[in-house]
Amino acid sequence: MAAAARDRAAIFAALGDETRLLLIAKLCSGQPHSISELTLDSKLTRQAITKHLRVLQRAGIVHGVRAGREKRFEFDPEPMQEIKQYLDIVSEQWDQALARLKSFVED
Repeated sequence: MAAAARDRAAIFAALGDETRLLLIAKLCSGQPHSISELTLDSKLTRQAITKHLRVLQRAGIVHGVRAGREKRFEFDPEPMQEIKQYLDIVSEQWDQALARLKSFVED
């Protein structure tokens, strides 16, 4: 249970940055991208992009694959699906709590 909470926290922390969200949006195309490709149309350096990719990798959201001399990065949707399931559970709990509150107030 604690490990799952730690994993979710790492994903939420990784998603809590505008640059990383933009990188994920680029990687969601389904095609792997090199750091050079991810740097295009960005004011960030390759080193800055690399640091953000490391955070996303540690959270399990992206993974790198060697392709010759360069590393290409791909989006991994599985952690996001797990987060969606978690948020669905939390949403249901909130709905139940609000229903109980409404019932209490109306009685």
